[in-house]
Amino acid sequence: MAKPWNVDSWRGLPIRHQPTYGDSTAQESVEAQIKSFPPLVFAGEARKLRARLGEAANGRAFLLQGGDCAESFAEFHPDYIRDTFRVLLQMAVVLTFGASLPVIKVGRMAGQFAKPRSSDTESQDGIELPSYRGDIINGIEFLETARTPDPARMLQAYSQSAATLNLIRAFAQGGYADLHQVHQWNLGFVSGSSEAERYRDLADRIGESLAFMEACGLMTEKVTEVRQTDFFTSHEALLLSYEEMLTRIDSTSGNWYDCSAHMLWIGDRTRALDEAHIEFMRGVENPIGVKVGPSMTADELMGLIDTLNPNNDAGRLTLISRMGAEKVYELLRPLLARVKTEGRTVLWACDPMHGNTIKSSTGYKTRPFDRVVAEVRGFFNAHQAEGTYAGGVHFEMTGRDVTECTGGAQEITEENLRDRYHTHCDPRLNASQSLELAFLIAEQLKAQRESTSQQVIAAQ
Repeated sequence: MAKPWNVDSWRGLPIRHQPTYGDSTAQESVEAQIKSFPPLVFAGEARKLRARLGEAANGRAFLLQGGDCAESFAEFHPDYIRDTFRVLLQMAVVLTFGASLPVIKVGRMAGQFAKPRSSDTESQDGIELPSYRGDIINGIEFLETARTPDPARMLQAYSQSAATLNLIRAFAQGGYADLHQVHQWNLGFVSGSSEAERYRDLADRIGESLAFMEACGLMTEKVTEVRQTDFFTSHEALLLSYEEMLTRIDSTSGNWYDCSAHMLWIGDRTRALDEAHIEFMRGVENPIGVKVGPSMTADELMGLIDTLNPNNDAGRLTLISRMGAEKVYELLRPLLARVKTEGRTVLWACDPMHGNTIKSSTGYKTRPFDRVVAEVRGFFNAHQAEGTYAGGVHFEMTGRDVTECTGGAQEITEENLRDRYHTHCDPRLNASQSLELAFLIAEQLKAQRESTSQQVIAAQ
């Protein structure tokens, strides 16, 4: 029998990666304000995403999840939101053609402000200050005033999330995502690349298909699925005081939903079964994710699944593998086999970013593109070996013309990193690299679909 849960039952448990605010009165005042604010998303939207993810868990859809490593206050701009949204649309079109499956689009947007850190403090030139934990907590500038955790930052995070969601909904439902506009989604700085040529060819084929349907009498401009798209938001549920204030009882179901985002996930550093993050997340009805790193054992994973998805509901739980290119095939296979043998219904997704971060010779953190690709391939190969479904990918990427990850068709070198290295935390794929990766994943999806079809025919 599961122990009783309440929205604040996490508060009595051990917790990691939280700030210490110097003024508890100011913290309580901010939390009270946020608690009185409208929800950022609605329970019905979260239920819709959960149903879609259930389709993916059963092999009938594919999850595309991507966006910023850490959103910032200083670089908040509608053009940046639009460009990241646009790249995700491009990637989704490429994957849909490759997989012949619906692609579920989930952004790491409108709430991805908090980051776990390996150390509580950082030292520069003999000065020690608190580590940067994301703009919702403190500032990135190496100054005592900036690095001191400030609860008022939660108010700005809420405001920026609300504005971002408003713009995303306008793009998704107001005509920008119309497939008739597919040619216009290409970003200018990508236009001369080989990926842009491949994308243009694909866009031409989509245009021809729409023209054919219209010639047959189907007025595609009146078909909602052609003119609009569903786009959901997600972030790591790290700062639990903020998450609690936005967790509300749904009036139609009577269940609790964390209304800060449609989907929340738990990081690899905060997934201990007897600690606060698991306790909080087990009680909200949103679709949730858990990062599965190289230290995860099969027994630990089964404990997490049983705690977070005790009813074995499809779409409730996404397991986001982040093993590293060299380890993913070896370490993932026994986990896949155990979950399959135990009959658990989960969605498996691949995060090929976090296990492949290195420090370049020029001092910048980076992620070599070939290692990102290698982990994705290893992920698909592990699923093929175990007869399970590779159902999604999870990237840190941006629509901006950054040089943060080396390699790819642009051949970004370690020397190039200094050109446009803008991230507040970890290196992100730029639009060109994201599109290149989408084509590579589409090939993997096509091979997976053909292999599954062959197995079905053989079984008959």
